[in-house]
Amino acid sequence: MKTAVSVPDDVFQRAERLARREGRSRSEVYSAALREYVARHSPDEVADALDRVVAELGEASDAFVTAANRRTLESTEW
Repeated sequence: MKTAVSVPDDVFQRAERLARREGRSRSEVYSAALREYVARHSPDEVADALDRVVAELGEASDAFVTAANRRTLESTEW
């Protein structure tokens, strides 16, 4: 889908440099950025994806692994 948006000049210039450096089109850069932004601001989708993984793999039964996972999750900034 095509759409028109306005972005500040500095953001546009940085996106242009990124696209050139990575050999990607401007559309690819903007699409990737928007996809990442939406994912970061859609916590329900993240939680649903994690729930699906747990359902597929099952919960850890090893007490050490469970405790280590809990400590890691508690110290991670969401």
